[in-house]
Amino acid sequence: MSILRRIQGENQPNGNGQNKPGGSDSLRNPSIQSRRISAPTPTGMNDTYQDLKNRVQTKLLSTLDPSMDVTQTIEVKKTIQELFEQILNDENLILSRPERARMFEQISAEILGFGPLQSILEDESVTEIMVNGAKNIYVERKGKIIREPMTFENNEHVMRIIERIVAPLGRRIDESSPYVDARLPDGSRVNAVIPPISLVGPILTIRKFSKVPISIEQLIDFGSITPEAIQFLDACVKARLNIVISGGTGSGKTTLLNILSSFIPSDERIITVENAAELQLRQEHVVTLESRPANIEGKGEVSIRQLVINTLRMRPDRIIVGEIRDEAALDMLQAMNTGHDGSMTTAHSNSPRDTLARLETMTLMAGMDLPVRAIREQIAAAIDLVVHQSRMRDGSRKVTHLTNVNGMEGDVITMTDIFVFEQAGFENGRVIGRLRPTGLRPKFMDQIEQSGIHLPPSIFGMGDRRRI
Repeated sequence: MSILRRIQGENQPNGNGQNKPGGSDSLRNPSIQSRRISAPTPTGMNDTYQDLKNRVQTKLLSTLDPSMDVTQTIEVKKTIQELFEQILNDENLILSRPERARMFEQISAEILGFGPLQSILEDESVTEIMVNGAKNIYVERKGKIIREPMTFENNEHVMRIIERIVAPLGRRIDESSPYVDARLPDGSRVNAVIPPISLVGPILTIRKFSKVPISIEQLIDFGSITPEAIQFLDACVKARLNIVISGGTGSGKTTLLNILSSFIPSDERIITVENAAELQLRQEHVVTLESRPANIEGKGEVSIRQLVINTLRMRPDRIIVGEIRDEAALDMLQAMNTGHDGSMTTAHSNSPRDTLARLETMTLMAGMDLPVRAIREQIAAAIDLVVHQSRMRDGSRKVTHLTNVNGMEGDVITMTDIFVFEQAGFENGRVIGRLRPTGLRPKFMDQIEQSGIHLPPSIFGMGDRRRI
């Protein structure tokens, strides 16, 4: 069944039997029309305007050719425009030019886009969208969450949009599988949860990615990191050190992983492994792998762990795993310890020390019955650097630690901070501080220099040449 045919069946006129003031005759009367059809108010859309939009949309869907290829967006939108104008003329509906343009964009978004979310997705200032049922839409702007005035018609309307997102990816969401991870065509991350798991209706969370990836200069301008730390990280990546980027939800781990990945030389073969493909690598030789959930029969699942194992047979120079959250940690550590230097991944944690503890726990999830000391030795040997990010109380994201993993002392993994964020205060709603060097040089400095990279001592603080 085509997308247009499916939408046509789902967008029938409201049959609730309520009589609204002024019948269809008043819509055909220009004098009454000018009084009744008004622009959306700041708190919501005028009911009569919404009814008119639904009538025009329903008639438009019944007129469109069901066999039309909706992937040809430009041609389909031109056809919709012609039919839209024809329907307004046939019914003698008088709308002002702004109202006509607004109605056309809303109807086009229902047919070709993501309904009420389309305009928010096109808003560059929005970084996250949170739909809590049909009537509650929140967005994040500049690190702050605010409520949007627009709403969905009902929970079924939200479900249609969710299904439109997940269907092209071969994923499903229903009562037997009530949550799903997905992505939009631009790479934005999507998570959906529906009843019976959710008690407030369908929940949709979209982590938007900028159409133009954030640059190093922007990160520095935002105060997320310093030029000295960037120079150090650039050297670490080119020297093929294994790096874990850690932090909480929404702290900017994936954005920083994109930045670090851009330092990889263009002549290397990069293989990425993700639950939902989000990374935006600019190199030419990149292979992207995406995990897959089980089908309705419970078969066909391809896990992150299986993909990590498979990458070892694909002749990678670098392995980049979008996020380690389960027993795949064991295979990632094995890859880092078997000649695949320069690998990178992200992990959720509260601090660099917690990152290693979580990796230890996730490795135990593999069920290999390994002694804790053996796991810690694997972690200490595999990981060279932990880059920790935090989302501050003012909504900004900042790199707070660049920590060298030194090795084992007894049963404990030793670590040393190379850069630490020092907060000087909180003024005018903003966190004041800077990522500063500790005056110590990392243990892997010889490896950086053997790669032909020479960092000035000033990067590590006042020319202090002490080694740890």
